[in-house]
Amino acid sequence: MLRHAIVRLRMEPGSVISEKELCLAYGVSRTPVREALKRLADEDLVDVFPHSGTYVSKISFEVAEEGFVIRRALEIESIRRAVAYATDEDIRRLERLIGEMRDILERGALHEYIEVDDAFHAAIAGISRYPRIWKFINLVKAHLDRMRQLSAPLPGHLAEVTEQHAAIVRALGRRNADQAELAMKIHLESSFAVMSAMYEDGRYFRRKEV
Repeated sequence: MLRHAIVRLRMEPGSVISEKELCLAYGVSRTPVREALKRLADEDLVDVFPHSGTYVSKISFEVAEEGFVIRRALEIESIRRAVAYATDEDIRRLERLIGEMRDILERGALHEYIEVDDAFHAAIAGISRYPRIWKFINLVKAHLDRMRQLSAPLPGHLAEVTEQHAAIVRALGRRNADQAELAMKIHLESSFAVMSAMYEDGRYFRRKEV
């Protein structure tokens, strides 16, 4: 729950974390809270300073970029394999998810989009018959997800993302591996370019390493 709150920016980068408040909020003792914070620190999502305090880490552009590179490599493999195994029902399921995305945009419920977006990509991994690809991607994309959350309100961004998803499904429906790979690559790289343009020293991001 803590990880989800951090990744979805409900706990802002740089904010103070109080163990006592978390214990009260979740109705647990300090032991599981400390264990959770230790695991989050291992993921670089929490900064623990002895005798000073615990804070939600600021977004590391370098870690996010590394997550993007790993994700791109795995998703390209995933979509190429999915072409070989996709059934008509698989295509309809992906189209239904795109319909959900369009409904979210019409309702302006942008906070819901990333969940359906992830379901879309996880479904492709499942179709590829390597479902654990998505599990591995999830392990490396936490900082990237925080950037995704920041970029969600940008005018027109998620509408463009939705159309890119549709292009992926059309290529998948044609069983064209090269077109599907290209559509996935365009989608991931253009989305990361939008997120990268949001980088700033200060409120949400760490200063870039040189």
